[in-house]
Amino acid sequence: MYHHLCLPTDASPLSDHAIDQTLALAHSLRARVTVLSVTTPYHVFAVTPEQMVAVRDDYEREVRDAARTHLRTVESRAHALSVPCDCVVIEDEHPYEAIIAIANERGWPRMDDGIKGLVLGSETVKVLTHSAIPVLVYRQPA
Repeated sequence: MYHHLCLPTDASPLSDHAIDQTLALAHSLRARVTVLSVTTPYHVFAVTPEQMVAVRDDYEREVRDAARTHLRTVESRAHALSVPCDCVVIEDEHPYEAIIAIANERGWPRMDDGIKGLVLGSETVKVLTHSAIPVLVYRQPA
C-alpha cells in the first residue's frame, strides 16, 4: 500500500505526537520515512549592512542547527522501531511549497486530481490544497 511516507515536522508538541503516529504506521506497513523540516529565510530587521550579515548568519546557523537536532531525535525514534528514515532540512519562504517540491523531486505517486478550494491558513491545508500526491493528515484526538 504505502511504501514511503513524508513526515513534515515543525518540532511543535502536536507535530511530536504526529511523529509517533507516523512512525508507528510506517513500522506496521514496513515503509520508509523521509522526515522534513522547512526553515524560513531570514528577514531583514537591521539598519546597517554589517548588522544584517552578522544577524543573518546567526539566524541561519541557529535555525539550521535546531532543525538538524530535532531531526536527529526523530531519526533515533525511527531507528528504535526499525523504520528506515532519512532527514531533509530545506529553506523556503512557503513551507507547503517545499513539502510538495520534495515529494515531486522524490517521485512519489501523484493523484489524478489535486484537492481544490480549501481555504484556511495552516501549512497542512496548503499542502492538501496544492498537492497532487495522496496526503494523510493525522489529527490528535480531543
